[in-house]
Amino acid sequence: MQHKELVEKLSKSLSRSKSDINKLMEALSNVVVERCSELDSISVPRFGTLEAVKHNETVETDEQTGKRTLMPPRVEMKFTTSTVLKKRLNRP
Repeated sequence: MQHKELVEKLSKSLSRSKSDINKLMEALSNVVVERCSELDSISVPRFGTLEAVKHNETVETDEQTGKRTLMPPRVEMKFTTSTVLKKRLNRP
């Protein structure tokens, strides 16, 4: 589902304007980025948990040239689905 489609569906189901939905989604996005940049987890009941996992810097070696490169630390986002959502998605 594309952003535009999601905005349209939410707009209809919540009876709000598309501009309101866009503002709400932008605010949600800002909160997620802010919390995850501080390596906090975000848990949404009955939906799942979004967790920031920090990977330390590593040294990688190119197999062909033998050149070593220092890779900076990075933050990876990991989403774990709640059991309630899993059950709803797997219903026949």
